[in-house]
Amino acid sequence: MRRGFWPLALALGAGGCVSYPAVPPPSGAVPAADGPGPATISVMTYNIEGLTWPARTGRRPSLEAITAEFARMEQAGELPDVIVFQEAFSTSALRTASATPHPHFALGPRARTRSGLPRTRDPVLRKRNVLNGEWGIRFMGSGLAVASRYPITAAFSQAYGPTSCAGLDCLANKGILLVRIAVPGYADPFEIATTHMNSQGASKAPPEKHLAAHNAQSAELAAFLDRVSTIASPLIIAGDFNMRRSPARLDAFETQNGYQLARRYCLEAREDPALPSCDIRMSFDGDEPWLDTQDLQIYDNGATIALRPMRIEAWFDGPDSGGRLSDHDAYVVTYAIEPAPAG
Repeated sequence: MRRGFWPLALALGAGGCVSYPAVPPPSGAVPAADGPGPATISVMTYNIEGLTWPARTGRRPSLEAITAEFARMEQAGELPDVIVFQEAFSTSALRTASATPHPHFALGPRARTRSGLPRTRDPVLRKRNVLNGEWGIRFMGSGLAVASRYPITAAFSQAYGPTSCAGLDCLANKGILLVRIAVPGYADPFEIATTHMNSQGASKAPPEKHLAAHNAQSAELAAFLDRVSTIASPLIIAGDFNMRRSPARLDAFETQNGYQLARRYCLEAREDPALPSCDIRMSFDGDEPWLDTQDLQIYDNGATIALRPMRIEAWFDGPDSGGRLSDHDAYVVTYAIEPAPAG
């Protein structure tokens, strides 16, 4: 899937604003830590319901409570190493995303960021319904952000195409954000990406149109990773994929993006004693639990580093885990960092 890394200058020059750095380049090389690196890396994805007025009102107290809980988690040694956010649209939501205890931060596409991609040829998507928000104007950015315990050495982002959306989702500049982080003790950077894809019924678009938009975004995500991601790096993609109860969306997505689902591995590990175990600390029912949620994590090994989900859990889903402060739970996966299999 991933062809390898283009140098940043080439990535910036290809197709106008196809990708751009969301943070300034580091002032110098990140020194390697003495001794071995950490044995795990943990990633939280959290849609914080940070919509602006008039879509949402009264969110500030809950967003401030999320910020306070992040601080408490860090003091208790519970805060994941990387947090990726969706729907960080409002001022309060952006403040929450940028106010984690982690020192490194990157933002995704803004409202005026152009994707540089051509308009789709799909006749279903080319026909706009202006009464349903398909105006060709983005009033909000992507709402994407990443906060990291480890230094961010590069960041790339891309908005989805100008007609690769359906219904009310077209009012936001949804897209993709990928960062490279330097984990002490490892020569190759780790890549963490996040996205927020077109919603289903909430978009108020007819099913055939919001499915076409999602399929177009799946293809654009795959092409973005093909351009920007380097095969040497382990990759984790976490976000709001909006594929709940939609096998058609999942099938099209996996055709384009053939990475491993963390939940699928954990289900296989539960049923196959030959596989290293995965500690499941959340609701996990049925044969395809990944279709029970919008929030997913997928991963791919690097050239020398392999990733293996060893624990999955929900946070902000009740009084014992931060309280329910958004219309989404936070979803956390802890990955074991292992040598990549030979060959």
